[in-house]
Amino acid sequence: MDYSPPENHTRFPEVAATPLSANSAVARTLRLLRADDAGSKLQAARDIRRLTKTSQTCRRQLADAVEPLVSMLRLDSFELKAAALLALLNLAVKDETNKVNILGAGALEPIISFLQSDNVELQEHAAAALLTLSASTINKPIISSSRAIPLLAGILKCGTQQAKIDALMALYNLSTHPDNLNVILKADPIPSIVNLLKTCKKSSKTAEKCTALLESLLNFEDGRIALTSEEGGVFAIVDVLENGSLQSREHAVGALLAMCQSDRCKYREPILGEGVIPGLLELTVQGTTKSQGKAHTLLRLLRESPYPRTDHQPDTLENIVCNIISQINGEDQSDKAKKMLAEMVQVSMEQTLRHLQQRALVCTPADIPLANCTSEVSFK
Repeated sequence: MDYSPPENHTRFPEVAATPLSANSAVARTLRLLRADDAGSKLQAARDIRRLTKTSQTCRRQLADAVEPLVSMLRLDSFELKAAALLALLNLAVKDETNKVNILGAGALEPIISFLQSDNVELQEHAAAALLTLSASTINKPIISSSRAIPLLAGILKCGTQQAKIDALMALYNLSTHPDNLNVILKADPIPSIVNLLKTCKKSSKTAEKCTALLESLLNFEDGRIALTSEEGGVFAIVDVLENGSLQSREHAVGALLAMCQSDRCKYREPILGEGVIPGLLELTVQGTTKSQGKAHTLLRLLRESPYPRTDHQPDTLENIVCNIISQINGEDQSDKAKKMLAEMVQVSMEQTLRHLQQRALVCTPADIPLANCTSEVSFK
């Protein structure tokens, strides 16, 4: 799913609202925008930004402002450029038609030039604009055919923190278009993604999109080499697998699974060496349905032999994990994995008992007091 910023995504001071009604404010703003003097254009752009911040109706009513605003992007004044770009950004939020029309009016060329600007504020505005515009399926191939992807990778490496996050989200949006993954991979974004992943909150939307993009890029050998060559690269994914949101953890286990499935002999040890077992065990019980399946598959690949056991050693999760634990170097990791396995078994037993207890309660006749149907197991 593409990422679209929330309606209050822009992070810059707002101009105070006027007491005019919405309709009269829209008409007045369009008149100002078509005026010849720079002051009127500047005020109009600021008003458009304010009016369209949270109003979908105003975004539709002000659709005719797109072309004049795009023209303002080519003026010499930084103030006019920034005001026009922020107005266009708000016009595009949650409005597919405006997104398409903004690129159709020729906005991409000046936005690309802003990514290369020495002005960090203009860079931030441009990254935010591409994040919003790249959420459109129609816009993806247009943006991809420009120089945007390598420039976004450059912002991801050297931009401000907010510009890095917006560049990441834009790259994630573009990655869903066919053939773009190869283009993104050639821009060498993985070191920058790993660095951002290390510093962001593991339960954040940023961590989710970092791991989602990595999951896609690790389907390529160049991506796997780049990750394992980066100090702490594999551990950054394992950290999300243990501490991320449910969706982030699903992407994290998918990324590790892509590595192991591509070349088990090559990537098994690097993954095991980062202490992945406790997080995988937890996912088998508490993850999403997809996470649980991927965690089971990865555990099977991580054991000494990837093939099923004999009848004397059935292919149970406990046997798989016990086999892996016996191969782990380091007492701390082994002890932690054993403890997690015991906890996992306990949680599984408790879930089963709760289910049985609920079934017993559902089947209890109405004339039998529920107090007489207590379980022998005490849940704490």
